[in-house]
Amino acid sequence: MTDLLLVNANVVTMDPARPRARELAVKGGRILAVGEEGALQYLKERQTQVIDLGGKTILPGFIDAHLHLRGLAESLITLKIGPADGVRSIADIQEKIRRESQKLPPGTWIRAGGYNEVYLAEKRHPNRTDLDAAAPRHPVKLTHRSGHAHVLNSLSLGLIKVSKETSEPLEGIIERDLEAGEPTGLFFGLGDFLSKLIPPIEEARLDDGVKLANQELLSCGITSVQDASSRNDYSRFQQMRRWKADGFLKGRVVMMLGLTGLEELLSGKFSFSELEIENHLRPGGVKIILDETTGQLNPAQQELNQIVLSIHQAGLQAGIHAIEETAIESALTALRNALQIYPRPDHRHRIEHCSVCPPNLVDQIASLGVMAVTHPAFIYYSGERYLKTVPPSQLEYLYPMGTLLNGGVPIAAGSDAPIVPVNPLPGIYAAVSRKAENGDDVLTNEKVTVYEALRMYTALAAMSAFEEKDKGALSPGRLADVVVLSDNPAAVPEEEITGIQVEMTILGGEIAWTR
Repeated sequence: MTDLLLVNANVVTMDPARPRARELAVKGGRILAVGEEGALQYLKERQTQVIDLGGKTILPGFIDAHLHLRGLAESLITLKIGPADGVRSIADIQEKIRRESQKLPPGTWIRAGGYNEVYLAEKRHPNRTDLDAAAPRHPVKLTHRSGHAHVLNSLSLGLIKVSKETSEPLEGIIERDLEAGEPTGLFFGLGDFLSKLIPPIEEARLDDGVKLANQELLSCGITSVQDASSRNDYSRFQQMRRWKADGFLKGRVVMMLGLTGLEELLSGKFSFSELEIENHLRPGGVKIILDETTGQLNPAQQELNQIVLSIHQAGLQAGIHAIEETAIESALTALRNALQIYPRPDHRHRIEHCSVCPPNLVDQIASLGVMAVTHPAFIYYSGERYLKTVPPSQLEYLYPMGTLLNGGVPIAAGSDAPIVPVNPLPGIYAAVSRKAENGDDVLTNEKVTVYEALRMYTALAAMSAFEEKDKGALSPGRLADVVVLSDNPAAVPEEEITGIQVEMTILGGEIAWTR
């Protein structure tokens, strides 16, 4: 029986074999047929749900190829202290924390996130003294907009036993007072370190955040996400299974493994098959953080080579977080080493972010068959800041999406939420226009077409997780994951793309969200 028939629609299939259609039929959660106006009427039965879309545009459900699902959930239930929340100074942060402390019993953790020192009047990070003045009887933890810096007050430092005697972790920096050597409360690159010391958010509270994240994703037409957290392990998979089983999270999830999860997998603690929920949850690649927080690459090249080789030989996909030019070059060295030792076709290893990428590295990425997973929306939300703060030698190669695509590198797009909002439409607009939210131009020579931008959030995002047979296009046999838009992004003036609204999100042929 045909379950659903969408008619009078502008169907943008993202399938080169049949780019456009007017009707789409669904059976058993998958696409049964696409056709011209009236061509699928023979499939209509008495029980078939028929929806007349009045000429609205439908696309494959958007796929966010790189976000942090737990981080997104936490951001929706914690105190917001970003520029969009009216925070313009450290005094504003103090006032928000002070008000929050008045609602909570002493000793209760206060968590807040999204601050950006660039937009604070003081042009600096807050420190423990600032937070002590606002909430001396509550442990406080602030998270920077990037997720790579945190600030703790004196009470929380005492609870986790970090003092001037604490050794410097290898992977990051504990900022210290130059005279006394006492921690200032500011931590760089030490999210994993702190997560082992600070109590997690209460489970019931986190469940509430997941429900909110679910609504946020569906309302933006996102039917699949790839969770790129480096902390994903067996216990987090079990938690994700519960969220799915309890109905808190409707969309489809590919969870990348962190290095701990990789060790658990290779040691036989779990198998992929026990984690998978058909078409709804499955493990993905392995996330490696490669950064220069301490002034030198971590992990070092030899260690990175060994990690990547172990992933590669296990038949898995490496997703290497690499932002700076030196990090991308190091990642490519490790990938080249693995491929020379153990040639393997269609590995689809990934460079995550790929932020500062000159043409010589683009050529290397293409020659190795590596994908880039990047964030067009960063141009929209942070372009103004980039123009003011990124050195000219880096700015000319910043998020070079046009160069990457023209160089033969497939690009998948993700939000990196909660760093920026999940809505793909500002990212599509930024990829097409290279304009920041305030109208500033950011490397207009790197513009891509609307079709190319849409592919980053659909077909290429599916490809980045080996899911192109099921997702990323509207053609018979693929999953019936569909987003209905108020307008066609390819038919409106580019400045109107951000104003396009999601009207309906269909997941497996079922209406999961409607405006």
